[in-house]
Amino acid sequence: MASITSVELNYLVFRYLQESGFTHSAFAFGYEAGINKCPIDGNLVPPGALITFVQKGLQYLEMEANLNNCDMDLDEDFSFLQPLDLITKDVRELRQMIIEKRKSLQKDKVKDFDKEHDGEHGRVREKERHEREKESEKDRERTEKDKGGEKQCLDQTDSQIVTDQEDKVTGKHEENGILGGPEPMDISTTATSQHCEFPKSDVTILEGHSSEVCACAFSPAGCLLASGSGDSTARIWNIAEGRCGSTSQNDAFNVVVLKHVRGRTNEKSKDVTTLDWNGEGTLLATGSYDGQARVWDTNGELKSTLSKHKGPIFSLKWNKKGDYLLTGSCDKTAIVWDVKTEEWKQQFEFHSGPTLDVDWRNNVSFATSSTDNIIHVCKIGENRPIKTFAGHQGEVNCVKWDPTGSLLASCSDDITAKIWSMKHEKYVHDLKEHSKEIYTLRWSPTGPGTSNANQKLVLASASFDSTVKLWDVELGKLLSSLNGHREPVYSVAFSPNGEYLASGSLDKSVHVWSLKEGKILRTFTGKGGIFEVCWNKEGDKIAACFADNTVCVLDFRM
Repeated sequence: MASITSVELNYLVFRYLQESGFTHSAFAFGYEAGINKCPIDGNLVPPGALITFVQKGLQYLEMEANLNNCDMDLDEDFSFLQPLDLITKDVRELRQMIIEKRKSLQKDKVKDFDKEHDGEHGRVREKERHEREKESEKDRERTEKDKGGEKQCLDQTDSQIVTDQEDKVTGKHEENGILGGPEPMDISTTATSQHCEFPKSDVTILEGHSSEVCACAFSPAGCLLASGSGDSTARIWNIAEGRCGSTSQNDAFNVVVLKHVRGRTNEKSKDVTTLDWNGEGTLLATGSYDGQARVWDTNGELKSTLSKHKGPIFSLKWNKKGDYLLTGSCDKTAIVWDVKTEEWKQQFEFHSGPTLDVDWRNNVSFATSSTDNIIHVCKIGENRPIKTFAGHQGEVNCVKWDPTGSLLASCSDDITAKIWSMKHEKYVHDLKEHSKEIYTLRWSPTGPGTSNANQKLVLASASFDSTVKLWDVELGKLLSSLNGHREPVYSVAFSPNGEYLASGSLDKSVHVWSLKEGKILRTFTGKGGIFEVCWNKEGDKIAACFADNTVCVLDFRM
């Protein structure tokens, strides 16, 4: 190893004092060190040589400490150590400091990740990670079940197993259908779901997004499908009528790209987190991670940009009349926008945590839910909530008014769903049959043209326990548990006629259930987790958006 002599070091110090203007100190030091007798040619020594020499030494020491650390990530820069640390500590001590600081950095990254992904799909991914951490435990449970199942299979023939499954689904409750049985039905689809895959001819794969697709919605008019993605774009797809019959619809005539950032399309702050069509299907509103709401026409022209929120927009809804747009944000507020004037009409600042969901009750009042476990019912023109519902013990992920606006359903990380009425202070029903967090819920459609025109309201809830549950809202009782998924269920949607239910899960599958028969009619399995499912207005197509950057359209005609 090359070394520096005391004579060379003295000369570097002398030059440093000279160059720094310390004239008297330089003279005294030079005299005592005998610099005039030094054999070094000063013309060969560049200015600032001492600083350069010391800096290179520190860098070498820092690199040695890092490169000898077994946990080294070569993609990271060498920013863990301060110069004083390098001067005063040996390599062993430096390595220990690096190990400790790496652990601290990892914790900070987790915190930053949680903060960054407070948006709608961000919360999905955070909770997905939580589920993945428990995957090994689930695998062990499955292994034990498989061992028990193997023993049982040794004592039964395949035909007996199939018969048992059929008996379980088509027993006493089949007479009244899934909604009419006197007791809750626990519907398992292990045997039947293997034989009801959507044929390839009935599946259209829409490709074009470059990141996970976290939101999708069919237009209430026409054949347009909107999708929103982490690639900073939303897209409007023109879905051909009739059978799907193709594997992609990606030419320029079938899709319009709505860019939320000009130039680069990987700017994470512009992730599209939520979207909603107005009632006429003429305008699409999108909410983004940059805190802005945008309104587009069906040709992809940006009509307005609504800026006032100071955090990501988690939820966004048009009122029925179409004159107001409601947004809920990480900044703990909800804002009602006057779309015609492109200005905010009123900001509601009542929550103490991020606003996770919003839903209109009528054209002028709405509900908001938050991580603060509270639900507020607000009205345009009022400076305080007209009603506050407190009862959940965890963040409230979703709120939905029933079709008449008289009952409000909510679901939470506290593993319960609740039904509220404006006539009561406390919840009317507390629904507790799930075993893990409940992520979303939907009401069955009512009115002419639906199977529920003369029947009771039904509420569907989707949970991380991998089930969808159907509830009798009047009695507050569980009607049935749909157990076809193997991973958390993030989305459910009733068909327009109320006869079917679509569900999407992290297990990469979409199930379409017959509510009358209580079984899976069709299944599609993709290549990524599913964040949302939706039906078109005719009820003959289902769309699902996936974590593998695709949107699938399924042709469903019984």
